Amino acid sequence: MIRMGATGSPAHLDLCRALETVFRRNGVEFDWVLYSGYDEMVDAFTRGEINLAWNGPLSHVKMRRAMPEGAPVLALRDVDIGFTTRFITRADSTIDTVEDLPGTRFAFAARDSVEAGLLPVYFLKQMGIHPSRSLAAADFYDQRDVQHGSDQVDVALQVLNRSYDAGAISARAFETLGDRHGINTGDLKVFWSSPGYSHCCFTARPEVDPAEAAQVTSALVSVDDGDEVGRAVLKAEACDRLLPGIEDGWDLVEAAAIAEGLI
Repeated sequence: MIRMGATGSPAHLDLCRALETVFRRNGVEFDWVLYSGYDEMVDAFTRGEINLAWNGPLSHVKMRRAMPEGAPVLALRDVDIGFTTRFITRADSTIDTVEDLPGTRFAFAARDSVEAGLLPVYFLKQMGIHPSRSLAAADFYDQRDVQHGSDQVDVALQVLNRSYDAGAISARAFETLGDRHGINTGDLKVFWSSPGYSHCCFTARPEVDPAEAAQVTSALVSVDDGDEVGRAVLKAEACDRLLPGIEDGWDLVEAAAIAEGLI
């Protein structure tokens, strides 16, 4: 029996309902539960109340560190491999490199955003720029008068409106600014991009039977847009397909979380 946990968002509710059909078609007994947050899901996973988790990158790192045998990744979205963070400024800005940032105002996304909160702070420190000391302002989404309900879209608007000189946003979010939010990305420029890292994934407890784990992976990878159920899964997670799991790409997230005292 696979009992999967996810956080309680409308998209995850749609995902879990669609996965009931996906797994049933593939002969996998499946149940699911939604949690109020990632930390609650990590605790449930560690206690063994669930044996599969639809995970964010930081919670995956926490889970694999909590399991002496590790916690294998059974699948992930196509968009979760080679994820990157970008530093952006206005197209007409005199900021051209990270070395131009001291003394400027920098906008982060939400504090709990790995790609546009945690990692940008870590990257800046690794390059010798300590936000609280080197920048004139270094604010998270909850510290400013926001201009949009999405924390990363807000970063772009804050920069465009000159409330901040630069900011951090994921490459994925940046690429959706035009189509989804009507923001002309030609008015922005990217002056730094991070190394690639892995993002969300389906994490399993190590005692899941290898044959059952293989069934889960096969079921998830089989999802396509050829029927209503497959389309529901892909729409819920804003991707084109699901891929077999990989074990690479989370070391950078782990290093940042350790450096910032999150694990």
